[in-house]
Amino acid sequence: MAGRGSGPDFVESLARGLDVLGCFDASHREMSLAEVASSTGLARPTARRLLLTLQELGYVRSVDGAFSLTPRCLTLGTAYVASLGLWEIARPHLEALVRRTGESSSMAQLQGSDIIYVARVSVPKIIALRVEIGTLFPAPVTSQGKVLLASLSPSELDEVLEIPSRSGLTPPHSLVEPEEMSRKSLDAELAQVRARGWALADEELAPGVRSVSVPVRDGAGSVRAAMNVTVHAAETTTGTLLDQHLPHLLRAAGEVSSDWALWQSRPHAEARA
Repeated sequence: MAGRGSGPDFVESLARGLDVLGCFDASHREMSLAEVASSTGLARPTARRLLLTLQELGYVRSVDGAFSLTPRCLTLGTAYVASLGLWEIARPHLEALVRRTGESSSMAQLQGSDIIYVARVSVPKIIALRVEIGTLFPAPVTSQGKVLLASLSPSELDEVLEIPSRSGLTPPHSLVEPEEMSRKSLDAELAQVRARGWALADEELAPGVRSVSVPVRDGAGSVRAAMNVTVHAAETTTGTLLDQHLPHLLRAAGEVSSDWALWQSRPHAEARA
């Protein structure tokens, strides 16, 4: 992974440190020094120095030679969400939506070919997969991912889908076999999502997980996130999800988009020393 920068201000050591953080995922929660070095393409002494530095900063812990990330890494993602003002704006609308539907609601953004959860208000129900802030799922088999992929240009979509998923989620967790996720069928579904303004994922991600999602837009009208309602398939039919919950979801996402646009247009200036 090293040697990617070409600009005079590119800091290779910083890039290598980020590579080390990025090599941990759902399938690699704990890694040895050798595994980190192999995954990042770094020499073992370099990988060791980076791991020890990250450990001293509190982003990595080591137990019996096995390295793992710490919760402090969440600050890297939440700082981004906070900088957008998105969580503060979305929270009351997510909470109100959950009160109306009695179901969990989340917001996600694209990270490569995955979605990453950036906000969530949940209800205590048992579903097949655990979801928390920072969770990654393959975008094509989630309703949020379909909304976000549908917002991309053809060239952007090509580029995103070429990126390997880092979610660690593979069959049998996902009910969709690779041959069923052909680009032709995905393109057809994304065209439907663009036309109707919402996306459905019906037990594609995992058994019992059914969800509907809609876009959240910024002040310029660009899709910056997706907002969903998730239900247990055994408890809530697709008809109920679309007829009863989707209208509430559309209203809530519209309110978040409107509030976000107002937040982005607020007067703001920084004084120069």
